[in-house]
Amino acid sequence: MALVRAVLWVIPIFVLCQPTVYGMAYSTYSSTCAGGTCGVNAQCTVSGGRPVCSCLPGYEGDPLSVCKKVECSDHTECRGHLACQNNKCVNPCAGACGNNANCDVRNHVPVCSCPTQYTGNPISGCRLMNPDELCHPSPCGQNTKCDVINNVPTCSCLPGYQGSPLSGCRHECESDGECGPQQHCQQYKCVNPCSQCGINAECETVRSHVATCKCPKGYFGDPYRSCQAECVTNSDCPNYKPSCVYNQCVDPCKGSCGHQANCQLRGATPICSCPKDMTGDPFVSCRPFEKRDLCEPNPCGANAKCQAGHDNNNRERPVCTCLPGYVGNALTSCNRGECQYDEECPHNKACIGYSCVNPCRGQCGAGAECNARRHIAVCTCPNGSEGDALVACSTKRTSYPSSRYYRFW
Repeated sequence: MALVRAVLWVIPIFVLCQPTVYGMAYSTYSSTCAGGTCGVNAQCTVSGGRPVCSCLPGYEGDPLSVCKKVECSDHTECRGHLACQNNKCVNPCAGACGNNANCDVRNHVPVCSCPTQYTGNPISGCRLMNPDELCHPSPCGQNTKCDVINNVPTCSCLPGYQGSPLSGCRHECESDGECGPQQHCQQYKCVNPCSQCGINAECETVRSHVATCKCPKGYFGDPYRSCQAECVTNSDCPNYKPSCVYNQCVDPCKGSCGHQANCQLRGATPICSCPKDMTGDPFVSCRPFEKRDLCEPNPCGANAKCQAGHDNNNRERPVCTCLPGYVGNALTSCNRGECQYDEECPHNKACIGYSCVNPCRGQCGAGAECNARRHIAVCTCPNGSEGDALVACSTKRTSYPSSRYYRFW
């Protein structure tokens, strides 16, 4: 209606602007846009010498009277996920996707997708999916199998094949040339050629994909088929080789004991020992007894030393003594003494027998006096007596100065 009114309004102007039409005279009209020619929020342009009114961008309505602002002109003017369609903010998902399809709006554009466990064209419609359809057609390569696991098609190589199941699987080998020099092709797999050896056989060498086999010591037979053991139990062995060890009859004492050692069998176990008049390691060497052997191993206690000595019958025996500075029972344990030197004792005592004691004990003669000074016993005869203070003091008979003696320990 607004467009019709605009056209009807323009036609008279066009007519008025023409000086003559079919011989009829009209007054001249201006070919420019004068003020008030167009309505509110409208613009006037001259086209073909005629004024033309139109709403401003972003507006709509009657350009001859009033143009109103549209709701939107692009997506950015719409809130949230809404989209600008025909100058209106609308939900872009409305009617955009097919049946059972999900619609997500991204940058104001509807994105259709089939939900989990559904398949089909989300624009036209989605249907419930049969999981087996994921493997038909198979997304896997040649010589593979496709299994649906947790609704995901999973590819794997068929038995006897290897490689990438997505691009295709193949046999590991079909000839020895496809294997390394130390392998050969067996049942389409590269394996150790030593597998060609028989039961109980040993593989010596591998050359050009071929193994050289032999029976181990104590076995006999065809090494490419089976090797038989010399024995299984001791009863299978002769008297001179009475033991069955690792399927071979052997003398267990041979090479088991040391030099000059004795060997006795206890079943199949060798027992090594030195003769009664010898000592040493029976697995290494035995030798005659020596004096030093009396103290090996050490029979003495802690902090004691052992020396070879003799008993009352002049028989050799170990003798234990405490180490210097230690006292106690050398057979059980010796403890650190109170002192080793006089300087470790008070000045009125001396270090005797690793103990700090009075040095005066029994050092002076009869009737003499003893005083301990600087760890020394000082013997003197008392006033009124005379004599050798180390021997005896007697009553003074003459007036001579008393004598004084020192005894050092």
